[in-house]
Amino acid sequence: MTYLDNAATSYPKPEAVYRVMDEFARTSGGNPGRAGHHLAIEAEAMIDDTRRLVARLVGAARPERVVFTLNATDALNMAIKGVLRPGDHVITSVLEHNSVNRPLNRLERDGVITLTRLPAGVDHLIDPQSVAAAWRPATRLVALTHASNVTGTIQAVAEIGRLVRERGGVFLVDAAQSAGVVPIDVERDAIDLLAFTGHKGLLGPTGTGGLVVGERVEPGSWRDGGTGGDSASPLQPEELPYRLEGGTPNVFGIAGLRQGIRIVLDESVETIGRRERALVNLLVGRLEAPERFAFYGADDAFLRRGGAGHVALLSFNLTGFKPAELASLLDQRFDIAVRPGLDCAPYAHRHLGTYPDGAVRLSVGYLNTAEDVGLAADALNEVCGLTGEPGAL
Repeated sequence: MTYLDNAATSYPKPEAVYRVMDEFARTSGGNPGRAGHHLAIEAEAMIDDTRRLVARLVGAARPERVVFTLNATDALNMAIKGVLRPGDHVITSVLEHNSVNRPLNRLERDGVITLTRLPAGVDHLIDPQSVAAAWRPATRLVALTHASNVTGTIQAVAEIGRLVRERGGVFLVDAAQSAGVVPIDVERDAIDLLAFTGHKGLLGPTGTGGLVVGERVEPGSWRDGGTGGDSASPLQPEELPYRLEGGTPNVFGIAGLRQGIRIVLDESVETIGRRERALVNLLVGRLEAPERFAFYGADDAFLRRGGAGHVALLSFNLTGFKPAELASLLDQRFDIAVRPGLDCAPYAHRHLGTYPDGAVRLSVGYLNTAEDVGLAADALNEVCGLTGEPGAL
C-alpha cells in the first residue's frame, strides 16, 4: 500500500522504533517508580530521558514540566479543564480539532465559560489582531492549533503568544500536526501549554502524547491515583509531572516515542519538514489537470512558495466525486490510503464551504518517497478521466 494518511498517524514507523519497543518490552518492562529493583529503575530512567528529549525538542526549560498523556486529546482536555474557572472567557478559532472544540463547547453549554470562536481569513490564517479585538476582562485562555489538520496552514503562534502574555492570559497551543515537522520553542513563542501527540510527526506509537506546562500555569490534577514515589499522601502530589500523571504510564509506548524523537532530533525538524513539503510540491506539480481540483489555496502555496507556511498535507475535492467516493476509489483500485470527510474539524470545513461532506486529505510523512507521491499523482490523473464514467466506482 502507498500510505498517505500521516496526518492521522504516521505509518509505518521507522524500523528502529519497532525494534526499541520490542527490546524494551522483553528486557526492561518494570513499573516505573513502583519498586526498587533494576527493571523499575530502568523504566523510570527511560521516561525521564524522554522528558529531557521532549524539552529539548520544544525549547522547554524544565523537563519535569513535560507530562505524558495518552494522546493530544488527553493533553488538551487536561489543559482546558485544568486551568479554566467558572466565569472565564475563552478565545479559540474555526480551525480547531474537536479535541479543542468539544471540551470548550461542553463548558460553554454548561454555563461554566463564555466562548469566542474566531474566523479564519481567505488564507486560512487567524489574524493575531482578531485575538486582541476579541479580548475581554474575563479572558483567561486562548486555545489555537499550531497547524491546521485540514488546511495545513501554520499559525503565527509567536505573535499571538506575545499578545496573550502582554494581557495576562494563558496560551494553549495544539501541536498535534506540527510537533516534529515545524520548529517549536515554547519560551520564545510565549506558549504556556503545549499539547502534542507522539504518533504523528514524532514517529512514535499510538497511545502516546504529552502536555508541556509553562511556569505561569499550574493546572489542577486530571486524574488521581498512584504515582509510585509518594504513596503516603492522601491526595495527589502537587509537584509536576506527578500531579498530572496518576496511574501506570504507557512504558512500552514511551520507549518507542523516545526513539522517534531521537530520529527527529538527529535529522532536525527543519530538514524533515522541508523534505515532506517538497514531496507534496512534487505531487501537485505532476497533476495533469489541476484545474479540476479544489485545493483551497494549498496548491498555490506549494507551487509558488514551495509549501512555505504549511505542513505537508493537502485537502482537496475533485469535480465529479464525493470525498468518500474518491478515497474509496484510491484505496480499492490503486491501493493508496488517504482520509475523506470532516477530519474531526467541522468548523474548519464550514469555513472552507465543504461541510457536510468534507474533503479528501492527503498527507505525506517521514518514510514517504518521491515514488509514493508519483504513484498518487498518476492515480489522480487517471481518476480525472473517470468522472462520469459508468461503473467507475
